[in-house]
Amino acid sequence: MLKTLSASLIMLAAAALPAYAADPDPKNWDAVLAEAEGQTVYFHAWGGETRINDYIAWAGRTVKERHGVRVVHVKVTDTAGVVSKILAEKAAGREAGGAVDLVWINGENFVALKDAGMLLDRPWASELPNYRFVDETGKPTVLTDFTVPVDGREAPWGMAKLVFFHDTAVLADPPKSAAALLDWAKANPGRFTYPQPPDFVGSSFLKQVLYELAPDPAVLTRPTDDETFKKATTQFFAYLDDLTPHLWRQGRAYPQNYGSMRQLLADSEVDITFAFNPADASNAIANNELPDTVRSYVFDAGTIANSHFLAIPFNANAKAGAMVLADFMMSPEAQARKQDPNVWGDPTVLDVAALAGDDRKRFEALDLGIATLPPEKLGLALLEPHTSWLKRLEIEWARRYGVNQ
Repeated sequence: MLKTLSASLIMLAAAALPAYAADPDPKNWDAVLAEAEGQTVYFHAWGGETRINDYIAWAGRTVKERHGVRVVHVKVTDTAGVVSKILAEKAAGREAGGAVDLVWINGENFVALKDAGMLLDRPWASELPNYRFVDETGKPTVLTDFTVPVDGREAPWGMAKLVFFHDTAVLADPPKSAAALLDWAKANPGRFTYPQPPDFVGSSFLKQVLYELAPDPAVLTRPTDDETFKKATTQFFAYLDDLTPHLWRQGRAYPQNYGSMRQLLADSEVDITFAFNPADASNAIANNELPDTVRSYVFDAGTIANSHFLAIPFNANAKAGAMVLADFMMSPEAQARKQDPNVWGDPTVLDVAALAGDDRKRFEALDLGIATLPPEKLGLALLEPHTSWLKRLEIEWARRYGVNQ
């Protein structure tokens, strides 16, 4: 009877354990390294850029040499296809031995996997050794993926941030807030514009201004409705009403994308542009697309930003190996190499100012380009608003200011 009762209790206890009990435990890193040795990690990541592919190949060689983990870069063109693959495996009952060990992901694809319970079910990413270097305070986008809490289910890998550019030969002291920009535009009519929404960069400008003017910016991180939207955007649309007549071509036309807007700066038709890549101006200068007097700056209260991540599916075949690769990708060594514009130029998720010794020197030694701000001067990263705000903003913008070109 005692044996039967004990066995029943054990079964009940096992049933109560979280699903990840048998998964590798990053808190016992030596055990993870031992399990990972000899594993092959199938890393599904976008393969459309040679320099990114080369960087991933370097990371693969490094973890193979140091930890015996083989990395196979499965080049994808659309991450949604990877999500579909994992969904299909789940539907087929494939609870282990999945084809995807690690995936480069963010935004709606992450939400789809998280909502469907198809990610490794433990806060593994925040338990990795190198996570301690991640800048949660200055880069809060590492904690949420387009307003959805990450909860340690994906490891932050890189940053994108709205950065403004100006030609110092023409404009020495650029405006560093939405209010200051409006005042400057009134004093300098026709010298500023933004891409026509729903272009991504143009819509990002709308979100940036909304953050500064909304009575309670906190509501932007939650789904909106008619009443909330109207209350939060009243001042915002009053601002755009005031700004529009002073834009390039009096707001009767807009550049169709960032490239067109950048060309206006190159042709001296406008004095200020912006992009979602802090290294964009330096790259354009190096390619003789902008004058070497162009420099970068950010608004004093911060600018819109987001992060991209690495995630492990629930049924990955090489979970330990995937953790080892993800941890290396967050290391100061790998992050500094990734930020090197000669390698990739992707901004780091780390708190560089808090690094010490050789780790900090890696970043200090980087030549980020003549117009690129160092990480510590990129300012506060503002969270992306909930997607419901963007859809409404774009619809209302088109109704009020849209033009046919």
